[in-house]
Amino acid sequence: MGPGDRLTETVGRLAGQVGHWTPSRWAASGASGVPRGDLVHDLVQWLADRCADAEGRPRQPVPRLDNDLVLPDQLRVVAADLARFGGPALMDEAAEKVRAVRGQL
Repeated sequence: MGPGDRLTETVGRLAGQVGHWTPSRWAASGASGVPRGDLVHDLVQWLADRCADAEGRPRQPVPRLDNDLVLPDQLRVVAADLARFGGPALMDEAAEKVRAVRGQL
């Protein structure tokens, strides 16, 4: 299993955990006191920033859509981009970041 595969697997676990959540569950606070939707969106932004760095392009804000139910899809898409462009050390860091956020939910 390659580094990108580990990230994809870790993201898949998180997306599977939250993919069925209702809007009220997304709005509830995680262990850190931050709303769960904010935690996952911040993770998506973190991954997108690392992807932009790996591609050598400017960082851009990931839109926060009106419906948190799309967050698992945003997470999968951005993680897939990062898995394509990031190196092994970055994949390990990203997988660890995803695991940490999952633990906060």
